[in-house]
Amino acid sequence: MSKSNPFSFEMNKNTALIGLAVIGVIVAGILVFANNNSGDFKFSGLLGSSNEATAQKAIDYINNSGLSSSPASLVSTSEESGLLKIKIKIGANEFDSYVTKDGKLLFPQAIDISQSDANDSAATTNNQPTEEQKQQAASAIEKTDNPMLEAYVVSRCPYGIQMQRAMAEAVKTQPSLAQYIKVRYMGDVSNGKVTAMHGDAEATENLRQICIREEQPVKYWDYVACQMQAGDTAGCEKSTGVDSAKLNSCVSSPSKGVAYAQKDFDLNTKYSVTGSPALVLNGANVSEFNFGGRSADAVKSIVCAAFNSDPGFCSVDLKTSQAAVSFSVTYEGAGGSGTGNNDADCAVAK
Repeated sequence: MSKSNPFSFEMNKNTALIGLAVIGVIVAGILVFANNNSGDFKFSGLLGSSNEATAQKAIDYINNSGLSSSPASLVSTSEESGLLKIKIKIGANEFDSYVTKDGKLLFPQAIDISQSDANDSAATTNNQPTEEQKQQAASAIEKTDNPMLEAYVVSRCPYGIQMQRAMAEAVKTQPSLAQYIKVRYMGDVSNGKVTAMHGDAEATENLRQICIREEQPVKYWDYVACQMQAGDTAGCEKSTGVDSAKLNSCVSSPSKGVAYAQKDFDLNTKYSVTGSPALVLNGANVSEFNFGGRSADAVKSIVCAAFNSDPGFCSVDLKTSQAAVSFSVTYEGAGGSGTGNNDADCAVAK
């Protein structure tokens, strides 16, 4: 004879009904408590959150955080690979994005690593966006007849130099790009003196580059391209034909150099710039990593994405390899291993 389980019992119909009633009371109590304490209590883990509500939370975040220059709206939701897949409409275009079911993490784009296409595989290996992803990023940018891409940097940040190098290469190859690109600088003015995150030497060089940009613009890219090789400010000033007297007058004048710098610093605040480099396109933040990283071709692609009608240089292929990080005599160099890590910048100390 087998032993009976002392913890088991036979449930009759009445017992089952009573149990269901008790469960119903518990669930109703949770719902009432949640409605009255929405700021302090979350039951998504217990009962499961609404996919539509989670998706709308992601849409609200996109619209409120400046991730898109045009309003985003929700088209549909579905589940895929353990994530909530949301179809988003921006302007006339629709995109697929993903969000975790608890609503904590948003993935504007996802790469299907199971794809067998050789080109896509090569792109993902190098952390590069696919052509489709580049097109999606470009479609989300507001168009204009005269776009302006601004890069915020500091002159002694290795990654700021990397961005300047990519821009300098783009301008060298396609000079007409220069009118659509501008480098601005991060910093502050304290007691009439320009300051920077890496000290006085950086602040001085920032101010020199600002003065050349403002008062000798035709010399700016030649000077920057020379200076980023080894930091030889005096030698590059001479070799590129910078007017030293005019430069020194600008640097020492509160009404010139410091005033120019203050305009840059005010824009830092306006666009919430906290790291070097940071890109602003037509007044909206944009990521270079959606277009190929810190390369000459990515710079061109960002600018071209903002045109109503593409100028001729948009059809010209520029260097797609990542520019060298920090000082380097060549475009790529030993430090040119940037692979699209958007944490690679110089951030302001907190």
